[in-house]
Amino acid sequence: MKKPTAVIAIVGLLSGCSVGMALSGKNTPDLGVVKQNATRGEVELQLGPPVQVTTLDSGHVVNMYEYEVGNDPSAGRAVGHAAMDVLTFGVWEIVGTPIEGFQGDKRQVQIEYDGSDHVVAVNGNARPTQ
Repeated sequence: MKKPTAVIAIVGLLSGCSVGMALSGKNTPDLGVVKQNATRGEVELQLGPPVQVTTLDSGHVVNMYEYEVGNDPSAGRAVGHAAMDVLTFGVWEIVGTPIEGFQGDKRQVQIEYDGSDHVVAVNGNARPTQ
């Protein structure tokens, strides 16, 4: 009776990385709000804070944002990883964790705002980062 309990405990300790990663992905932002005359608040609600801010001589501000597509949280992927963890006694984590690590593509977009924080230009809307 001790061996099955030990096996379950070991599997429980080993599992979780790929399961947690599948559950905690990032939602793809709604890029429909990123258009001329949108406010900085509307943009940052979807893309989060900028990774780089540059102020131009004209008084305009250019912000660089990074976002991720294709890594939405997925209960289905998490259940699949958990099932494989149980079936392989945790060995699945050697495969499952790297699979989850490569989910999604990071992209960048550069947005220029005027003095009243409204979008005047959008560049690189779907450019993958390296």
